[in-house]
This record gives sequence, C-alpha cells and structure tokens, in this order.
Amino acid sequence: MDKKQVAAILDEIGTLLELQGANPFKSRAFHNGARTIEALTDDLATLVESEKLTDVKGIGEGLAKVVLDLVKKGKSKDYDDLKRKIPDGVLAMTRLQGLGPKRVKILFEELKIDSLEKLEKACQKHTIAALEGFGTKTEENILRSIEAAKKTSDKHLFPEARAAADDLLKSLKDLQGVALCEVAGSLRRRKEIIGDIDLLVAASGKSKNFVFDAFTKHSSVERIVAKGDTKSSVVLHGGIACDLRVVEKKEFPFALNYFTGSKEHNVEMRSIARKKGLSLNEYGFTKIENAPSGTRVPSCSTEEDIYKALGLAYVPPELRENGGECAAAKTGKMPTLIDVEDLRGTFHCHTTYSDGHNTLQQMAEAAKARGWSYWGVADHSRVAAYAGGLTPERVRKQHAEVDALNEAMKGFRIFKGTECDILADGSLDFPDKVLATFDYVVVSIHSKFNMTAVEATKRVIKALQNKYATFLGHPTGRLLLSRDGYPVDVKAVIDVAADFGKSIEINAHPVRLDLDWRWVRYARDKGVPIAINPDAHNVDGLDDVRYGVGIARKGWLEKKHVVNAWSVEEVERFFASVRTSKKG
Repeated sequence: MDKKQVAAILDEIGTLLELQGANPFKSRAFHNGARTIEALTDDLATLVESEKLTDVKGIGEGLAKVVLDLVKKGKSKDYDDLKRKIPDGVLAMTRLQGLGPKRVKILFEELKIDSLEKLEKACQKHTIAALEGFGTKTEENILRSIEAAKKTSDKHLFPEARAAADDLLKSLKDLQGVALCEVAGSLRRRKEIIGDIDLLVAASGKSKNFVFDAFTKHSSVERIVAKGDTKSSVVLHGGIACDLRVVEKKEFPFALNYFTGSKEHNVEMRSIARKKGLSLNEYGFTKIENAPSGTRVPSCSTEEDIYKALGLAYVPPELRENGGECAAAKTGKMPTLIDVEDLRGTFHCHTTYSDGHNTLQQMAEAAKARGWSYWGVADHSRVAAYAGGLTPERVRKQHAEVDALNEAMKGFRIFKGTECDILADGSLDFPDKVLATFDYVVVSIHSKFNMTAVEATKRVIKALQNKYATFLGHPTGRLLLSRDGYPVDVKAVIDVAADFGKSIEINAHPVRLDLDWRWVRYARDKGVPIAINPDAHNVDGLDDVRYGVGIARKGWLEKKHVVNAWSVEEVERFFASVRTSKKG
C-alpha cells in the first residue's frame, strides 16, 4: 500500500475507535498519525524497511505496527478486528454531512441503527428528534444528506476511477496476445464525475477468452456481472462498475473512438461521414447506398486517421462534448491544449502556518523538485481560526521566512500570498495595509453558504472589486458528490473578473474541480486568465494540478490562457497589473 492508502486506513481506525468509545487519546493518535503519514516527504516503504518509522514524530509502536502490516502485507489484523465489531452501515453513517462518530455512536447504541436505511426510517418517524442533542433540524439535515448520498451512490470521482482503471490496464497490457489497451468513455474524456469504467483491448480471437479470464479474476474485482464473447462486466471493490470489450486490432481505433463518446460527438462524426458517402460505426467505415461515384473506404490504423479521413483535425478526447469541436477541427481552429508539462509553478497552497501538513520549506522544495520555477503560499486569513488562520503578526513572520528561503533557493521564486476570506458583506478579512504586503491574494468563501443567488453574487463581486484581490478561489464552493455550490451567478462573476483584470482559479483538488469546465471556456473568451491551483495541504497535494489540467483542457485552454504556465517575469507583471487596473 502507498502512503495515501495507509493514511486513509489509519484515519478510519481512528473513527472506528471513536465508535467503540475507546480512549479519545488513542483514537486521536490514529487520526493524527494519518495526517503525519500523508505529510511524509520521505518514502514510506523505505522508512518501514529501515525500521525508522518510530523516529517520525507522532508515530508510536502501536501505530508503527499497523503501518508495517499495511505496507508489507497489504492488510492489518488490528484493522480487520475493529471492522468486524462495527457494521459497515454504521461507518457509512459517519460519512453523512453533519453526523460525526460521536453522534453515530449514540444512534447505534441507543436506537440500534446500523444502516442508512434504518436511519432514514427513524428520521421519517421523527425518532431521532426525540434524542437529546439532536432535534428536528438535525433530523431534516440527515434526511437531506441521505437523499444526496442516494443520488451519488453510483458515481465516483475521476482520480478514484482513473486509479482503478490504471491498475487493470497495467495487468491487461502485459498479457500475451494483447496488442493495444486503452481506457474509453467519460474517463478518457476526463469528466469530473464518472459513472463507470470502459476498457478496450485489441487481441486476436484465440486470446480473447484468456483476456476475459484475467480481467474477471483480477484482485480488484468484487463480483462478475456478465461474461461474454466480446464483452465482460464486473463490479470492482469500492463499487465501480467496469466493462471490458475485446476487438480485433483493425477495429480498435474505430471502437476506441466510438466508446470514448460522447454520444453527441459520435452523432456529429457519423453525420460528416454520411456527407462523404460513408457510414461510420464501432467497426469501421463502409460505403453507404447511393454513395458518390469514386467513393473509397479509407484505411485507418489510428484515431487520427479517422478524423483525417473526414477532413478534420484530430479532436482530443477532452473536447468531444458537442461544443463545436468538429467545426473547429474542420476550419483549422482546434486549440493546442495545455498539458501538465506546461506548468511552471502554482499558487493557493497551505503550510503548517495554517492547516497544511508540511512546512513552508518542505512545500517549496517539493515544488522545485517537480521542475517548477516558482511556488506560491496562500495560508488562511485570521477569521479562519478553525484552520489556523494567520494574524498580521504571523503574516510578518511567514514573510520573513519566505525572504530567507528566496535568498537560499537560487533560481527558484516563492511568492507571498494569502487565501483571504470573503466576509458576509463582501469585504475582505485583512485590511488593505496587510493585503498590500502580499504578492497576490486569493479571495474565497468559507462560511455562510445559505445565501440567495443575489446575495452570493454581490458578495463575490464586491470582493473581486477590491484592489488587492488577484484570484477568485473555488468560485462556487462545491464539493463533488458531497455539497452543491452556493447559488452564485457565475456568468456575472466572470464578467466582473474580466472588467477588473482578475484571475479565476480552477481549484484542482479532486473533490472541487471548480471552476467547472463548462464555464472555463466562457472565461477564456472573456479574456479572464485562469490559474490551475491544487489547494495543496501537503507535498503530494501539489500533484493534484494534473486534475485541474484535465478541466482546463475540457475548457479549451491553451498555455497562454493559464497564469501558472507563464514565466516568473510574466507572473510578476500580471500581479502588478491587477493592482494598477483602472477599475481595480
């Protein structure tokens, strides 16, 4: 197991201990241990092998034993024993918004509620409201959370689905007889939420059964749904449905194009083909009835060949969403989409000064190790006390450390930033004299989400009109599969950002991916620079920029549209321009 998987299990152990009423110090030790493991800059496997895990602050003998078992064996007896004592439904209840382990423990012990179904019925009968410390409001919130959980029960975040698909692809590619192997569907199009996984393999007839056997027997498969001659379907551990199709090598580019979708894109492709006297499906090109004289069936060995045969430039999978991509491909207006390698740095990152798990120096060194030329810190402002928000005094202390590091880290620039809360009236948490000391300011909402659309929009617009506001952070506040964004008029916000020369971020954290890609293209067309920010709270979180790049690509962004694909000098000029804008 890698450190993310280990950290997740340690955190779950802490929750299981809370549900059992264990010593709070013990459960807290596991929760803290999870954060410590996640924040490690050293390789976890190396620490385990060298028996130096207990040298890490916060990792005692008990924790180290569990970690060792998870890393070496992929399982832990202590963890398994704890899970057997608590029904899975009880653990699922702790994931509902507003229900922590303490409240779930009460529901389990006093009302014998051990599943979401029983919890829902108890709320409908108003049994929960009668419990001390709960009430009618809590009951209503629980019902809303359960309803939201039902709607997303068969949906999964992109990183989770991508990791599961990559694990399967790795094993399939190594099989004898497999010529080509690729992911298709919405996952290939890099949608932020995935319903299921589609895999495609090119293999000869004799190898097909062997491929399907290997697929259905893979360690990640929980159960087999169907097994046929051309397609097999399974459900993976974690509940993700996965289909595997096996085709002949000559059919592969056509099948890949068809099963990647979207449905609307496929319809447009078939329409273009028919105008050329051709029929296009998942098996290849054929001539239609009454095709013009001289019509030839093109030979295609790649997807690029298919588009070329239709007189189109290649359309990257991310753009196949019926957004005018075929027209752009026909007229030579297909953008050169940004890639991860184009990024030179990032902003909106947290450190141990607020609620981050790594120090300023560790984060900066990790950014430099990724080949970036700059990195920006943006710890929370003072009103975010729950997240260790900085006072003006601590801001000065951090700035002094940044200055010292900039002096020491030759050829690398650390920018001084803050994630400054937008208060309820739209004003910013720091006064202008403090904001003026930063290189840039990320303005974000973290409280009072129950606003009307008019109130929310006015609040954000007022914040953007502040001279020192540089970036709008996570513009709608959404948490994918968990919380809808506040009802802000995104179009109006983008228009104001354009008027005042501000930037809007794509928050690349996989549970946010906010700004939504459907609005990214509008922001681009309005001339609003976009920043791809990971909202990183540890060194590994820096890598989340890759998810933001996927959203940027779906929003038709090129390198020139993305602030953190610019040079240090270009970034400095942009920061200066924000503060000298005539409207800002």
